[in-house]
Amino acid sequence: LGQINGCSWWVPGSWASHQHFHPHSIKIPGDITLGGLFPIHARGPHGLPCGEIKKEKGIHRMEAMLYALDQINSDPELLPNITLGARILDTCSRDTYALEQSLTFVQALIQKDTSDIRCSNGEPPIIRKPERVIGVIGASASSVSIMVANVLRLFEIPQISYASTAPELSDNNRYDFFSRVVPPDSYQAQAMVDIVKAMGWNYVSTLASEGSYGESGVDSFQQISREAGGLCIAQSIKIPREPKPGEFDKIIKRLMETSNARGVIIFANEDDIKRVLEAAKRANLTGHFLFVGSDSWGAKSSPILDQEDVAEGAVTILPKRASIEGEERINRDTPYEQEGKVQFVIDAVYAMAHALHSMHLDLCPGAMGVCDKMDPVEGRMLLNYIRSVNFNGGLLLFPKPNTIVQAQNPLLLPMEEMQWSGGDHQIPDSVCSFPCNPGERKKMVKGVPCCWHCELCDGYQYQLDEMNCETCPFNMRPTPNRTSCRSTPIIKLEWHSPWAIIPVFLAILGILATSFVVITFIRFNDTPIVRASGRELSYVLLTGIFLIYLITFLMIAEPGAVVCAFRRLLLGLGMAITYSAMLTKTNRIYRIFEQGKKSVSPPKFISPTSQLAITFILMSVQLLGVFVWFAVIPPHTIIDYEEQRPPNPEMARGVLKCDMSDLSLICCLSYSIVLMVTCTVYAVKSRGVPETFNEAKPIGFTMYTTCIVWLAFVPIFFGTAQSTEKMFIQTTTLTVSMSLSASVSLGMLYIPKVYVIIFHPEQNVQKRKRSFKAVVQAATMSTRLSQKSNDKQNGETQNKIEPDRTQ
Repeated sequence: LGQINGCSWWVPGSWASHQHFHPHSIKIPGDITLGGLFPIHARGPHGLPCGEIKKEKGIHRMEAMLYALDQINSDPELLPNITLGARILDTCSRDTYALEQSLTFVQALIQKDTSDIRCSNGEPPIIRKPERVIGVIGASASSVSIMVANVLRLFEIPQISYASTAPELSDNNRYDFFSRVVPPDSYQAQAMVDIVKAMGWNYVSTLASEGSYGESGVDSFQQISREAGGLCIAQSIKIPREPKPGEFDKIIKRLMETSNARGVIIFANEDDIKRVLEAAKRANLTGHFLFVGSDSWGAKSSPILDQEDVAEGAVTILPKRASIEGEERINRDTPYEQEGKVQFVIDAVYAMAHALHSMHLDLCPGAMGVCDKMDPVEGRMLLNYIRSVNFNGGLLLFPKPNTIVQAQNPLLLPMEEMQWSGGDHQIPDSVCSFPCNPGERKKMVKGVPCCWHCELCDGYQYQLDEMNCETCPFNMRPTPNRTSCRSTPIIKLEWHSPWAIIPVFLAILGILATSFVVITFIRFNDTPIVRASGRELSYVLLTGIFLIYLITFLMIAEPGAVVCAFRRLLLGLGMAITYSAMLTKTNRIYRIFEQGKKSVSPPKFISPTSQLAITFILMSVQLLGVFVWFAVIPPHTIIDYEEQRPPNPEMARGVLKCDMSDLSLICCLSYSIVLMVTCTVYAVKSRGVPETFNEAKPIGFTMYTTCIVWLAFVPIFFGTAQSTEKMFIQTTTLTVSMSLSASVSLGMLYIPKVYVIIFHPEQNVQKRKRSFKAVVQAATMSTRLSQKSNDKQNGETQNKIEPDRTQ
């Protein structure tokens, strides 16, 4: 038998011998008796109703009620001449056991029929009337309060809880005699949601002890988080009432299935909290989980005893309170640290006392002690006085507001001073998916609004908003971080570019060589070689060659309206002049040769004037086409953003160019190509004419080589159409091909003549003039002798040589 404040208390060792009476109870006599329900012991293991003593949640709170009663009974102003007594019972943290115990409170209200009961001597029995409990302070756990409230309301006994926070207890229809001095879990849940959002978390798990307190608390948190938005529940785990061995290890394993959800919202009793921390430590997950605990954890040290490293950084909710100075220490050897809800026990007791005081003033004015109108105390009337109680000049709030406590040995700290595992002041993350980097969009996971995958805005896309990518306008490209668009750089073929240096070098050499030939021809204009080459057509042909070389500079020059106009004009004109002159020459030779076979009279239109006229007619077709083109589409520049638009936008460039497509360029050259092919045909037909008499064979070799050059040009030009260097490659290919074709013409037709004129002037003399007939006869005889020689080489014999009919 123990003594606490002069009251009898049976400890667990004496429970069996006193089970028939009031086990685990305290009785304090008084004029009015209050009931008290406290979890003096933890839930018992292996089917036993009670386990170990709970110092904080049990002894501290019970001591608070005894302390409050002492203060009230010694207060001459509050309930004068009335002593408050108590019947305090142990709930053993179990709702069914607490229900059995609380039947003690209603025994006096149950009418018992003892008329047929007699003692052995025939006398009626003397039955001790149980004390009448007019109100109950408690219980602690919501599940216990719910169970007890269902009984107390039947007998209209008011109940004031100091710790039960389940939202369902706010239902006045079902629990109309229940009151509390702490906020419901919905308040805590709102505070928890605010905490989670303040720390930037959006992905958390919930953990609840099975029962009204834990389940309703988690339900409130989930409901409020849904209404607030932006917060997802990774897992919602329930701790069974009777957990099996290894159950908490399984819980930790389940929590790790969504390891990104480091934040754990926990509505659980302190025993379950302790075992969760122990399991986390066994799993070597110290510092991983970030607990946000309800008021059942609050500022208690018992749940984290020997688990301080695992619990470090935990944020817990505790209704606003003040430390009570008058409380004693538990014993001389242990420093006293007041449990978090001690004040609320005292508030509950004082609320009951002030309600009785007001009731006494109204029903027993001027009476000393309890009057007849308060004997017995009518429960519903007392409830009305409780709901309107005020003391210390203010109304008692049901419930009080919350405050926040973080476990730092423990200390009250503002958010900016919170510290986490290892002393880190950086708030840890508890998110399903981390924020996407600049230039990445969120691809949401179906059904989980807080989870997403980050996808890079690829190609020419930029990040329009956090959910969408948008393609940049055609003349722009994304910035390096892909958060916006920027202008695409504009380029053109530069003079110092390797693509320009080679064509320019060839063109300069060609212009110098052409100029040298022209100057030589002018200097030796009346010499036989110059006259024999057809001076008029030679100057025209050399002009065309010069223009072909000149086009290189126009193709490389910065595009503009004037440059583009001259490109159109000269691109095909130089070749048209050159091959018109060559065609006129080869056609003249061919007609002379063919006419000589039929007649001694020369063919028409072989005079220099006629030849010039034919040449100008042929090249005027090219000029007519160009001027029509000018009229239909005036020359202008464009910026082509598609030509250099590789997969990597950093390499994208806009190309400044003239408005000449590949098709228009080919059309511009097509007439010259027709002239070139026709000239080649005539050169082939005139291949039998000896070099002694004309230029047929040099022109033939020139045209064969030119055809080879342009046949090589076509696959290179069109084969690079998809290249990002298209403009550079095609410009270089075109200009080099034109320079080569001009160089072939210049080299085969005029360089040999210049060589003779300069280095062998003895050969540049007047020879005996022969008539047209003699020339034709010599050419015909030469041809036939050549054919005869070929026949003999092939082993063919001729029995008869026919006479030359042209002679």
